[in-house]
Amino acid sequence: MLVVDPGMPDAQRRIDGWFAQQERAHFTDRRYAVLLKPGEHRLDINVGFFTQVAGLGLRPGDVTVTGHVHAEADWAKGMALVNFWRAVENLAVLPPDGADRWAVSQAAPYRRVHLAGDLALDDGGWSSGGFMADCRIDGTIRSGTQQQWFTRSSQIGGWQGANWNMMFMGVVGAPASSFPEPPITTLPSVPRMREKPFLHVAADGRWAVFVPALRRDATGISWQGRPDGRVVGLDDFLIATPATPIAAINRALATGRHLLLTPGVYRLRQPIRVVRADTIVLGLGLATLLSEAGNAAMTVADVPGVSIAGLLIDAGPQSSPVLMEVGPRGAVRDHRANPTLLADLFFRVGGAAIGNAGTCLEINSHHVIADHLWIWRADHGDRDGGRVHVGWTESRGEHGLVVNGDDICCYGLFVEHFQGWQTVWNGENGRTFFYQNELPYDPPSQHAWRPESPRGWAAYKVADRVRRHEAIGMGVYANFTADPTIVLASAVEVPDTPGVRIANVTTISLGDDKGTIAHLVNDAGAAARPGSIRQTLRRYPD
Repeated sequence: MLVVDPGMPDAQRRIDGWFAQQERAHFTDRRYAVLLKPGEHRLDINVGFFTQVAGLGLRPGDVTVTGHVHAEADWAKGMALVNFWRAVENLAVLPPDGADRWAVSQAAPYRRVHLAGDLALDDGGWSSGGFMADCRIDGTIRSGTQQQWFTRSSQIGGWQGANWNMMFMGVVGAPASSFPEPPITTLPSVPRMREKPFLHVAADGRWAVFVPALRRDATGISWQGRPDGRVVGLDDFLIATPATPIAAINRALATGRHLLLTPGVYRLRQPIRVVRADTIVLGLGLATLLSEAGNAAMTVADVPGVSIAGLLIDAGPQSSPVLMEVGPRGAVRDHRANPTLLADLFFRVGGAAIGNAGTCLEINSHHVIADHLWIWRADHGDRDGGRVHVGWTESRGEHGLVVNGDDICCYGLFVEHFQGWQTVWNGENGRTFFYQNELPYDPPSQHAWRPESPRGWAAYKVADRVRRHEAIGMGVYANFTADPTIVLASAVEVPDTPGVRIANVTTISLGDDKGTIAHLVNDAGAAARPGSIRQTLRRYPD
């Protein structure tokens, strides 16, 4: 971690040095956090892989960067398709030229930022992101080549651009809904939301974590005036490093302390256990939990008000039945007054090393809010002795997300490349606002993908017994490179009942020879066939 005072003489040199290490470091174990103390900073911060840049004020305007805080794709000749795993949050940016760039794809949140200018979301080549929340952008956002983007609870001066699936919720200044041409979905408010907790330094020099209050039917930014929420002093936290024993972490959590995970890779042979209500687990610099013994990396008891935020969770070579479990199976408690929050949580199966998992995230408790998840079985990876740690039999993952709890709400849900159903929803009253999925690239044949059925595995499966469910703004894409003859019967499978409503769905076969998605929802909608022809469905049932 680098804690930067305003005017610190060697800050720019150190930030530039970190970026030089991280610009191309797609699968490194290095993790960095640049934390800016309140005041004015004259800096140019180019944000590379596995780097978080965060202001330490109570409001974004308490930390001002006169300069740029940006993500580029120079290293990939403008292609930001794999500009993953980085973050900017809780600061104001005053670019001298009136514009900044955040050319990213998945797992790159832009949160709680006040930008005094325009913002570009691409760098000329294709980009596949992304996520923005609780931001004020005074100028115009230009999405450029972004294939999809989710923006919520923000205020913007304007928006230009749309390709496949752009969604806005509770955004002042958002374009009007026009799906499917252009493919923009705009909803006036956010039903319920608790913003991500953040680290800050008070005027008297004391460090604390601010936990924003729950908002209902929210519109616009949460930080107009004095933010509403609770302050938890850093003395109430265990500040962990990768060398901290898991027994010490779990003992601290059991006795009522919160957990701050500093940057690094935490190699775990048993899970971090969150057992008390209102516990905060906050990762800095994309702190990474790696399962080493087929264990879960984290479990959460069926308690209210927990906040888990800012983590990358990695599968290890020994298969974990579940990487993260929120509530035990059969959880029954009602948490609507004080829901648990999962914010900026990213999961990875393969890529950096061999990884195997049955399910990455299983939510069993009721009333959980999930705000920006990227759950990824790797379609590409690092090289070790000439091998790439991906493949149908090498790095296996059945499901990305399984939801068993009732009244779960997901905002900005990205799930990709799993070998069974990507997302399985068994609970009642579930709601998903924005969904992005690429089907697995690597099934060797239709039979190998799903031996017992020619239908294939849907990208989003709502269980037949569910009576109430809603999903809006969904994009599902086929890229069957191992066997382009594969056909998925339905991108989305749901019960045919009046209480289940699906809206604004897009499917595409990503090229001239990449397989077929026969229908969008159940047996409705035209086939997305080879040739990159986009198919859309406005609502189901019609």
